[in-house]
Amino acid sequence: MKSFTILYAVLVFLNMTTCFAQEKTKKQLKEERKIEQEKQTEVLINSKSFVFVGRMAYPTGYRSVDLTTNSNYVKFSPDRIESYMPFFGKAYSGIGYGGDQGLKFEGKPQLFNISKVKKHYLVDAEVKGTNDLFRLSLSVFYDGSASLSITSNNRGFISYSGEISVQEKGKE
Repeated sequence: MKSFTILYAVLVFLNMTTCFAQEKTKKQLKEERKIEQEKQTEVLINSKSFVFVGRMAYPTGYRSVDLTTNSNYVKFSPDRIESYMPFFGKAYSGIGYGGDQGLKFEGKPQLFNISKVKKHYLVDAEVKGTNDLFRLSLSVFYDGSASLSITSNNRGFISYSGEISVQEKGKE
C-alpha cells in the first residue's frame, strides 16, 4: 500500500510539471502577437488595396490636431486613390476664402509604387485632382501603424499619423 501511494504521488507530480511546462510566458505570447501582426500587415500591403485612417494631423507651422472625432480616410489601390482628409495650414492659390473643403480628391494614380525599406513599407503615389497635383508618401510599419505625408502645389505640406486596415469592398 505504501508503494502504491508513492507511485501515485510521483505520477501526480509528473502530471503537474508537464502542465506547467506547456504554459507560455507573457514574453512568448507578446512575440507571437507581434509576428502575427507583421504577417497581417505584409498580406495587406501585398494586396495593394487598403485604407489609411488618420488619428493625428501635423500641419507645418501649427499645433498637432486630434482627428479621432473627425471622419477621414485615404483609400489606396493601383486603379484609384480616394482621399477624404481634413487640411490645416496655408493655402497658396486656387482656393477661395472659406471655400476650402480639405484634401478631398479621387482619381487614377499617375504613380503608384510600393517598396520595402529597412523597418517599414513605403507607398509613393501621385494623383492629379481637379485643380491640383497631390503627392502622397505613406510609411507603413510592421505593426500596422502608418504615417502619411501629402504635398500639393496649392497648399502647404501636411502629415498624418494613423493606421491602415482592409478596404471594405461594398462601400465604393
